[in-house]
Amino acid sequence: MSTTGVIDVQRLEREFDSAIARLQQAGPVTRPGCQKPVLELARQLLTVEDGAERLHRRAAALDSAGLFAGSDWDAPGSLLPSLVKTTLESGDPTTVTLDSISHLRLLSIVRGEHEHAGVSPEIARHFLTQMLALNLNRLFDTGDETLRVRLGDLAPGIDRLFRYILEHVGFEDIIGSLIDEIWRILAQRPIQVSHVRAMVTQIALVLSQPRGDIGEARLGADRLTSALFGPTKGCQDDPGIAVYRDRLAAMDNASLQQEASGFARAMHDVGLASDYHAAFLRWLLNNDQEPLVPGALGLSSTGLDVFATYNELVTALIREAIYLETAQAVYGLAMLLERGLLYSAPLAPSLWRQISLVLSADNAQRLSAVFGTSLPPRVHLLAGVINLLGLPLGVGQGNNPTCQSARAVSMWAYNDPDYLMHLIAQAARYDNIQMHFEGITIDSHGLPAGLVSDVPLDTDPVSMVLVPHLDRVYSEMGRLCSDRGEDPHRWINPEFHGWWVGRDFVIAVDVATGALLDYDTFLRRFYCSFHPMFNGNQPVIHPQPAGIAITDSNASFIGWHAVTLVRVALDQQQVMRVYFFNPNNDSGQDWGNGVVVSTQGHGERFGEASLPFAQLASRLYIFHDDPLEDHVIANIPETEIAEARELAHQSWAADRLGHQRAVS
Repeated sequence: MSTTGVIDVQRLEREFDSAIARLQQAGPVTRPGCQKPVLELARQLLTVEDGAERLHRRAAALDSAGLFAGSDWDAPGSLLPSLVKTTLESGDPTTVTLDSISHLRLLSIVRGEHEHAGVSPEIARHFLTQMLALNLNRLFDTGDETLRVRLGDLAPGIDRLFRYILEHVGFEDIIGSLIDEIWRILAQRPIQVSHVRAMVTQIALVLSQPRGDIGEARLGADRLTSALFGPTKGCQDDPGIAVYRDRLAAMDNASLQQEASGFARAMHDVGLASDYHAAFLRWLLNNDQEPLVPGALGLSSTGLDVFATYNELVTALIREAIYLETAQAVYGLAMLLERGLLYSAPLAPSLWRQISLVLSADNAQRLSAVFGTSLPPRVHLLAGVINLLGLPLGVGQGNNPTCQSARAVSMWAYNDPDYLMHLIAQAARYDNIQMHFEGITIDSHGLPAGLVSDVPLDTDPVSMVLVPHLDRVYSEMGRLCSDRGEDPHRWINPEFHGWWVGRDFVIAVDVATGALLDYDTFLRRFYCSFHPMFNGNQPVIHPQPAGIAITDSNASFIGWHAVTLVRVALDQQQVMRVYFFNPNNDSGQDWGNGVVVSTQGHGERFGEASLPFAQLASRLYIFHDDPLEDHVIANIPETEIAEARELAHQSWAADRLGHQRAVS
């Protein structure tokens, strides 16, 4: 760097430090005016060769001074890595600069240089890992010309920023961790996989570069990339859909059968369906090769029997719902058939109705706005229905406080799919659903907003259409029983979810004070209700709604959360575990003091989370039971209760011990 350049940077730094000091002293009224010069000087600093390092040294001070106050970046724990690319593509220098400083703030947290409430080093590192994975083109100068033009003189600085963060996080660790993270997410078989597909695409681009050697992680990366871009012999070189169709036309029957089995193996291995897979299925139907469809879906004897029985419906679903843009519905359809759902009498006619369903103008507009206009919005909704019915534990709530509604959608898809189809048809066609609460009819249309003020746009198509109505109905039910002096879930859960919800309501805390309420009896009752060794070896017949106290990795209380108790069973190590559904998109979490939620490796089925019985009990605060059961809670040994009690006392219940009281 020239002497002139050094002098310019030094002057810029002095002005920058002075602007930070003014921001630090500003009050709420004058703060916005002080933020602007800080951001402009930060933008200029980003353009110099070592600007990222200079900003990194000031990241903690910028956060403490209030640079992010009043913006979406003020709560870093809520930021989404998938939105970073959108921010860059906006080309707005102020927004891009603010986002860049936020990344450096997170890097400071990772390195132990800064602390921010609600963001642990692990959370910060996780964000940066995903952010880098989704923007790997910034690391290898493979960005498109449009982005360079939009960012102008800031573009080289942004590239240097990403490489700076990568140097501190580690490329090998990022790629290896990224691949492990993708496999961990896919093991849960989520319905929404667009972010996963984007990450796999970026990995494929890196592997295509001369510097793309990632060592031992190569095998896992190859399995992921081949599943999307070359799952069979006919498309292993990723030739493009048009060329692949030409190749199919020249194949003999044996080659087509190989293609079918190759697609099925890759899809069921990874949990992702390739665009080539969707093109293959459509080609089969259009070229009188329907007998190969079951092989392409990888169906077992159950699925084969369903396919043969409902052949016309299944082929109609493929023709109407499966396109390149909805390729993941191939996997949803396979799992739907494997579940044998069509043997439930109302399901087939419900799906025929869904195929020809006319959507309201508002629903059509919202679906098109999110999923594009290349396909009619009803196609995206139909594909979403197929995915939901095939993977009922794969639905998530997105970045929305709608765990109750997401749980209900999952529970109905799992346990009462014809009722779910009824609600979807109501919401999609009429922008209204009708439910009942203790004999009172509730229409969602016209009710005030519930926990969310707008349509959740970061969820699957079914949730986009249905959840806003469920959210309003749920809130209205809460209003109707708000004056009863007890937790409203006692009455809401059975009315909202279904007749199978136990009418006996057991709660661990006093609603008025938050104090523990005869906690040992609560734990013993849970053991009597759900532990096979103490309930006469009775399985969980219907999934049951429950409430847990969510804690962070430090075991600190965060809030209450809705889950579904799915089943209780011994794992392969003969540990009794509770398998449950968590609607928050990713069930694998560290809840502190050794309570780490598992999503695979302990007998979990797709979409289930699990914990040893005592650990789950230690985070539980409400559950439902059948009041007709004859419980003898005194028979539960103290040794079974002690572990759960201690884990609770050391976490969410720590501040409630001094006020613990027994039931009078």
